Order: sequence, then structure tokens, then C-alpha cells
Amino acid sequence: MRLGRALLWGGAIGLLLALTCGCQRQFVFSFTWLATQTPTTTVTCTATPSSTHTPTPTRTTTPTRTATPTASITQTPTPTMSPTATRSPTASPTVTRTPTVTLTPTPTPNPFPTPDGMQREAWVPILMYHYISAAPAGADALRRDLSVAPADFEAHLRYFRDAGYESITLYDLAMYLQRGVPLPEKPICFTFDDGYRDHVTNAVPLLLKYGFRGTFFVITGFADEGRAGYLSWDDIISMHAAGMEIGSHSYMHADLAGQTAEHIVWQVLGAKEALEARLGAIAPLFCYPFGHYDDLVIAVVRSAQYWVGVTTAQGLRNASDGVFELRRVRVRGGDDVDDLLLNIEYLRNLDLTPTPTPISATRRG
Repeated sequence: MRLGRALLWGGAIGLLLALTCGCQRQFVFSFTWLATQTPTTTVTCTATPSSTHTPTPTRTTTPTRTATPTASITQTPTPTMSPTATRSPTASPTVTRTPTVTLTPTPTPNPFPTPDGMQREAWVPILMYHYISAAPAGADALRRDLSVAPADFEAHLRYFRDAGYESITLYDLAMYLQRGVPLPEKPICFTFDDGYRDHVTNAVPLLLKYGFRGTFFVITGFADEGRAGYLSWDDIISMHAAGMEIGSHSYMHADLAGQTAEHIVWQVLGAKEALEARLGAIAPLFCYPFGHYDDLVIAVVRSAQYWVGVTTAQGLRNASDGVFELRRVRVRGGDDVDDLLLNIEYLRNLDLTPTPTPISATRRG
């Protein structure tokens, strides 16, 4: 056994010497000599595996390095892709906001009737009433002048019915002046300013009794407040349902002449929108508070899509180029039928121009 180990070491040393010195002979010699001397080559075969201490298993540590890149690759794609999916829903709210700009609350745009180019005149008495009630005791001169007793009012209606007059609305008058829509042979128009409570209690029942219609100019701000002595919204709606024509007398019965455009719009357009919202119909008629107005007021009234503007100036003749300055016949307290007819005849015979009397001359309306 010792001899075999000695021979093995000797052969190994010889092999190393042969490799380092490049002596191929000694290598062959030592190898052949080793083969002949040690028939038990199996011992050398089992011993040489000790050279596997430079093992390949240590290189298997490299798989652990290949595992780490795969983990890092799988983590990076997942967070970056998920945010793009959450951005797509944010685009949908902007699409749903555009329909909410609903400008369709103007369901019935009421453009002014397109004139046919023909110049027309109408000699129609537009009677102007205020209170249809007796003036209270101790009332001042102004209140007495504006108050027509129900008995006198009924006498007026009875006369006009018996004389063959037919009531028209200001809408009818505007359509005649602008489009030539025919009027009855003997037209007459009954108008009532300021929206007093006695209009629904006294005027409307008498108008219906004699088969007439009336045009009532109401103050919408007073209706909003529920102000005592004035028409409420329930009154206004019931009058409209009974066939009466409802027009605007502004929001708070403010003097509009000389005011800013913003103030005029608030008084003029606000009242119109309130009426149309409550009545579900167009409200194309405007009556200037106190009879005061100027060019800016007329421009705002026209741009607000009113069809006519009614003044407190007196006259019978109205023309198609003056629909925003219609003149009327004032009915004063104490006027009986004869007084009213004399006033109408007097105005008919006067050579009046379409322009109203100066603003300072008409203080109440």
C-alpha cells in the first residue's frame, strides 16, 4: 500500500515536471512506468476525483443572479400601466357638463312680428284706467283723479257694447300695425295700469259680463312681495286664465328715464321673465312707469323682445313706426259716458303727432 502511494505521487510529480519543462518523453516514460508498476489503476481513478474541488456546483450560484433580474422586470411594468387606465374616466365628466348649459329655458322665443313694409295708422281708442273703485274718504286729488267707481265703469262698458264696439288686445293692434292683420270695424281697447287688487274683484267680472277683454299692466315685484292692495300671483294667473291680457309695468314701478342700462334691464327684462314663467305664455307688452322713458329705455324694451310700449300720452292715432310709443285716452275719476265720449272726440279732431307729449307733462302712469 505504501509502495502504491509512493508510485502514485512519483507519477504525479513526473507529470508536472513534464508539463512545465515541455519534456514529453519523461511524461510518457513516467506514465508508462506508472502503468506497469501499479496494476490497481482503480485506486488512482477513485483518488483523482479529488480534483473536483474546483467544482462546477459553485458555478450554479449564477442561477440565483438570473432570478433577480426577472423579479425587477416584472415589477416595473405593473405600476406605470395602471394610472393610464384611471385617467380615462376623468374625460367623461367634461362630456356630461356640456349638456348642462341648457339655454333652452327660453322655450318660446317671441321675436317681434316682422313688418311687411307697409305704413299703417290705427285710430283706436285705447282707454287708460287705474283704480276701479271709489276713492276712500279723505283721499287726495291724485287718488280721486285715478279712481273710477264700478258703477261708472259699468256704464262705459254698457255704452260701448250697445254701440257695437268690439274689444281688441294690444297684441291685436300690434299685428295690424306690423302685418296688416284685420281689426274689427269698431275696435276699442281697455287697459288698466298698476295692478291694483280691485282689477280682479271689480274690473274683470264686469268685462266678462259685457263680453269684453282687458289688458292689465302688473308690477311683478309687488306680486312677489304679496303687497297689500295689489294683485297677487294667484290673481294674475286667474285673470290670464279668464282671457285677460297681461302686460308688464316693470318690476318695482321705478322711473326708468335717465337710468343706467343695467337698472333698466333689471326692471324690464326681469318682469317679463317672471310673467312668462308664471303664465306659460309670452308677455310682449310693456307700459312705461309714470309714462317716463327715453331712447335707452325704448332700446332695452325692444331688445327684451317686447312688441309694444305704452305711454301715458293722450291721443287716438297710432302708427306702425310708433309701436313703442302708443298713446291712450285717460279716463278720469267722475267721468261719465258723455265726458268720456267728448274726450275721445276731442282727441280725434286734434292734429296730434305720433311723438308723445314731453316727459315732464306726464307724471303718473
